[in-house]
Amino acid sequence: MPQTLDWIDWTVLIATLATIVGYGTWKTRGRKNAQDYIKGGNTTQWWTIGLSVMATQASAITFLSTTGQAFSDGMGFVQFYFGLPIAMVIICLVFIPLYHRLKVYTAYEFLENRFDLKTRSLTAILFLIQRGLAAGITIFAPAIILSVVLGWNIVTLNIIIGVLVIIYTVSGGTKAVTVTQKQQMFVIFAGMVAALVIIINLIPDEVTFLDAIDIAGASGKMQVLDFSFDLENRYTVWTGLIGGTFLMLSYFGTDQSQVQRYLSGKSMKEMQMGLMFNGMLKVPMQFFILLVGVMVFVFYQFNPSPLNFIDKSTETVLASEYGDDYRTLQDQQAELFEKKNKLSLQLAQSNGNEANSRKQLADLNILEKSYRLRSKFLIKKAVDPEYGVAYDRLQEEVKNLEVNTESSTYKEKSAALDALYNDAAKDTQTNDRDYMFIRFILNHLPTGLIGLLLAVILSAAMSSTASEINALATITSIDLYGRNLKEDKGEEHMVTMTKWFTLGWGIIAIIIACFADLAENLIQLVNIIGSIFYGNVLGIFLLAFFFKYIKGNAVFVGALITQAIVVIGWWLEWMPYLWLNLFGCILVIGIANILQAILPKKLV
Repeated sequence: MPQTLDWIDWTVLIATLATIVGYGTWKTRGRKNAQDYIKGGNTTQWWTIGLSVMATQASAITFLSTTGQAFSDGMGFVQFYFGLPIAMVIICLVFIPLYHRLKVYTAYEFLENRFDLKTRSLTAILFLIQRGLAAGITIFAPAIILSVVLGWNIVTLNIIIGVLVIIYTVSGGTKAVTVTQKQQMFVIFAGMVAALVIIINLIPDEVTFLDAIDIAGASGKMQVLDFSFDLENRYTVWTGLIGGTFLMLSYFGTDQSQVQRYLSGKSMKEMQMGLMFNGMLKVPMQFFILLVGVMVFVFYQFNPSPLNFIDKSTETVLASEYGDDYRTLQDQQAELFEKKNKLSLQLAQSNGNEANSRKQLADLNILEKSYRLRSKFLIKKAVDPEYGVAYDRLQEEVKNLEVNTESSTYKEKSAALDALYNDAAKDTQTNDRDYMFIRFILNHLPTGLIGLLLAVILSAAMSSTASEINALATITSIDLYGRNLKEDKGEEHMVTMTKWFTLGWGIIAIIIACFADLAENLIQLVNIIGSIFYGNVLGIFLLAFFFKYIKGNAVFVGALITQAIVVIGWWLEWMPYLWLNLFGCILVIGIANILQAILPKKLV
């Protein structure tokens, strides 16, 4: 059933959001020239840059989806960020000095100086497509989840989030985004720390924090590093260090939503220090967020959990012809919980039977995972009668995994269940990973903290969305509109047009949010969209930096061919999506070099 918020939670939520919007609008009023509006007057200090860069990346998806990822799969997702510090160093040494020397407003201005206008425009358009979609998703992600758990209308939520962002972003431009993100990051940090403290306090008194870590570790949740070189495995040390580095290089080095954050710095040193601050703090921050999700997993070792965290889906299947099958699963899970509770306490007490307790607890969590998966099949079948044949096949596969527990390791069985899960959880009725944390917040956290954590989710949505529409407007104004004007209209005209473009992109983001749909996991969806475009864009910049003999036509044609191949490769699932960043980067560099060598000189 939809959750009703206490008046205290409403007060905390509304006061927090109103303060952020009001402060951003008041603090940045009266910005009239392009230097002020687009680059924030180049007055931003390094620590503000660092927080702004982090806030841009830390959308609501980060907190809703990352915690759900940890609850289901453990800490391994942190490997995705291992390439980030490496990327920060490279950007500080190569990208920032160049941008600062050229005094550019956007990253793509450099490409026209190096190649030609059409290459600049193509790269800008690729950015607009990718970031325009992402802006809609950053609004849609919290809106759809809050609409389900609170019973609010999703279109109304999309409009509320979008309008709040538009108000201060149109008013103050880049500076408004930057100054509000400091407040938003404070709310985010405070909320997540408070959540972790409360979760640990909700675990039985006789279970210490180290005991909780041991219980999570028994079911593989604390395995951080995976050194296997398996292209079927999305998250390993190698995908993080290689694919992640290329993704982060492109995101922080060429994506205007991030470039615009540090271009507002007072000096090149401030820009570099801001990015290094982000590089040092981002991985620990993601580790902390994942740890919150793992602690929720431990909490549910001692407290009953639903088979599916979307109440509406549970109500639908219980009212269908498959209701009795679902109730049977619920009864089986209830019996399983009693055993898990007992074993978890035994493991915490380490009463001479620790190894055996760990093995039994791991097996029980595998079994519960299979119950959750079977519940998704029933929900899918209840909402989609055509799913019957696929349901029967997958049901048998899951049952086979539930027996002969000695035949495979926990990790192998968990991976097999995840593969089946991805097949089942491809719509809003069955994909409940992203609902886990918000459902836990509403059901188990005290009054007041619920309002604060809802403010965390909405603040994160606002911060990332504001950065995105600010960047989209800047690119549209500077790289497309301004560059193609036949006469100089003056700075006041450009500021006015940028404000109109900000409003326009805000409306487009709201519209995309209203027509969006949930994928298997929101944080993966955002990263997949980025990976489809980022490798190609990064390759274009690397060609500009290091291949001085390559000319514009070869790069332009090579980029078009590369983008088509990468989209085909993603569609046909040639490789895990993180590797698309490396693939696209190498591909465009290779094709451009070949074209430069074989095309007639007058064409290159």
